[in-house]
Amino acid sequence: MLMPKRVKRRRVQRGRMKGVATRGNRVCHGEYGLVALEPAWIKSNQIEAARIAMTRYTKRGGQVWIDIFPHKPVTKKPAETRMGSGKGSPEYWVAVVKPGRVLFEIGGVKEEVAMEALRLASHKLPCKVKIVKRADQEAEAQQNAEGGNN
Repeated sequence: MLMPKRVKRRRVQRGRMKGVATRGNRVCHGEYGLVALEPAWIKSNQIEAARIAMTRYTKRGGQVWIDIFPHKPVTKKPAETRMGSGKGSPEYWVAVVKPGRVLFEIGGVKEEVAMEALRLASHKLPCKVKIVKRADQEAEAQQNAEGGNN
C-alpha cells in the first residue's frame, strides 16, 4: 500500500476539491492515460488494485506509470466512542484528485491491450474516468495554440 514515509503533520483537515486540475493533466510518460472526470478521494488500496489489474492484463509487458500519490491521511474515531476527546487516529491514506487529472499511464503495448488494461483499471476506481491518447492531446494542444495566435 502506498503512503508517505514521514509527514510533517499526522492529522489534516478535509479540504475542498473545487475547480479542475491545472497540473498533472497531460499524458507525459506513456502513450495512453486514464483521466478523472470528477473530483474524488482515491484510497491507496484502490490505486494498488488498479495497478495490479493493469499489470496482470498486460502480462507484465510494457510499462505502467502511477501519476497520483496518497498524501492525505483520513482519520476515524473508534466505534461506540462518545463525542469529544479529540480527533481520531489516521485510518487510511488518500490521493486528492480533481477533474482532468491523469491517474495512470501505460506505454510499450499495442493499443487494444492498453485500452483494455485501462478499462479494467477504471472499474477499481471510485470516480468516472476516460481513456485518452497522447497523440490526441498533442493535436488538441497544437490546435489551441494556432487558435490563440489569430
